[in-house]
Amino acid sequence: MVAALVTTAACGGGGGKSGSGDGKGAGFDAAVGKLAAASDKKGGELKFIGTQDADSWDPQRGYYGFMWDFARYYTRTLVTSKPAPAAESSTMVPDMATDTGKVSDDKKTYTFTLRPGLTWEDGQPVTTQQIKYGIERTWATDKISGGPTWLMQVLDPDKTYKGPYKDESKDKLGLKAIETPDEKTIVFKLPKPNGDFLQMLALPAAAPVRPDKDTAERYGQKPFSNGPYKFVSYSPNKGLELVRNDKWSKESDPVRKALPDKISVTLITNADDMDNRLIKGDYDLDLNATGMGSAGRQKALKEHKGNIDNPQTGFIRYAAFPKTVAPFDNEHCRKAVIYGADHTSLQTARGGPQAGGDIGISMLPPAVKGFDAKYDPYSVQQGKPDVAKAKEELKACGKPDGFKTTIAVRNNKMQEVASAESLQASLKAIGIDAQIDKYDGAQNTGIIGSPKNVKAKGYGIIIMGWGADFPSGQGFLQPIVDGRFIQQSGNQNYPELDDPAVNKLLDDGIAETDPEKAGKIYQEANKKVMEGAWYLPFTYEKNIIWRSSRLTNVYTADAYNGRYDYASLGVVK
Repeated sequence: MVAALVTTAACGGGGGKSGSGDGKGAGFDAAVGKLAAASDKKGGELKFIGTQDADSWDPQRGYYGFMWDFARYYTRTLVTSKPAPAAESSTMVPDMATDTGKVSDDKKTYTFTLRPGLTWEDGQPVTTQQIKYGIERTWATDKISGGPTWLMQVLDPDKTYKGPYKDESKDKLGLKAIETPDEKTIVFKLPKPNGDFLQMLALPAAAPVRPDKDTAERYGQKPFSNGPYKFVSYSPNKGLELVRNDKWSKESDPVRKALPDKISVTLITNADDMDNRLIKGDYDLDLNATGMGSAGRQKALKEHKGNIDNPQTGFIRYAAFPKTVAPFDNEHCRKAVIYGADHTSLQTARGGPQAGGDIGISMLPPAVKGFDAKYDPYSVQQGKPDVAKAKEELKACGKPDGFKTTIAVRNNKMQEVASAESLQASLKAIGIDAQIDKYDGAQNTGIIGSPKNVKAKGYGIIIMGWGADFPSGQGFLQPIVDGRFIQQSGNQNYPELDDPAVNKLLDDGIAETDPEKAGKIYQEANKKVMEGAWYLPFTYEKNIIWRSSRLTNVYTADAYNGRYDYASLGVVK
């Protein structure tokens, strides 16, 4: 997406409880890649609704994308994503720090100085020691497991540190890779360069935690704020409420607009009911941003099109081919499936061009540097199966009459089941008999995430989806194509791809600190993955999401997987 900054007219008001039921929104796709309803007006209550609670509101434990977006109301980090639409949001800007860091010539040492005026919700100053302590909590996987481990991998690859709860040093700040010479200075010493280090420092996992307020496993019940809002109440799976943190200073925070007086989240279980309440005007937006359901979507498109956006989410939906399951140890058999698939049918199974997404041409989505819209190695954009080429590949892999295999798919994901059925039908036409095994989606870590189980079950095709922790080749590609990331449980590299050339390109891309140059390297890694036919991309996912007519400063951001930048939102009272 192009990061054009276009201001539209202010949202239409009137009608409905909160003005969103009047059909006078800023316009279809008004906030996709551009700013809709610019305003600096403060006040009012911003009302979120959702069907899924966060995995945790603890900054070091949370791993849901919507939690990372929302957490910026009550947490701050040294650097953060630029408050701007689309790809521009992937640029790092200073948050608690005065700049984006002084970097040594060897790209291994980062030094930051804190801004003046940083405070906690009780008025006490934020110190670099508290930032270090917060980051150290990532290591305490015995007590607060669940969050991202990027900083642990980069700063302590040998896992020598045990976390602050087992730290034997007097101040519990024993992680050697981070130094805090004074309360305003923090120094990170990396064993080797990493071009995405700033992206990792922008995650909530790098937010400070004050040791005297740390309740370990219970911290997510009421995190202590150093952002513009603070917790008033939280009832798991029911909702939460934030109000202004009167100790926060706008002068210390160049990023957050902090426009609403109050922010509320209501959690319910019925997705259709949620869509109806949004359309009725009771709430402003879906916290989870997973897209409206079929009934709500149809009504919104027909009657309230000016209140919906259709952004890309940054996710790819795909099929993977484990090399341990014959005949997918042969690249020609893998290519036969790619050529034999009906890509338009797969797109339709996912919900069509709007609710499902664009046909995927490779394993890098448009939001990641290195994506090349012209690179379509299997000519899938034509949409139809290439039966002739599929049969050529079957001959080349020694299976001219086809073969039998099993497609593994989560039983609680209807679009994935529909994708499996689409693939099954098109493969039948070229002689491949694919049976579908629907497994318990809640158990995928030990089912498709276990290479041993995948081989035992004969899962030749695994249907899944993937989105990046941050929009770079490292954040997106590495976990799914790097052989060093293959795990015996919770594996994400389903093909068990371990190509030294791919691994080397990933290392080169990670070491490159220029994002444009790194993107070129990741582009080459993507090409090698596609040439090996390890994956069949279905779609670059898109969602239909609701935007109430009360919302101001609305725009979708690549940094937040196509969700709105929550910290910039305001409401018309």
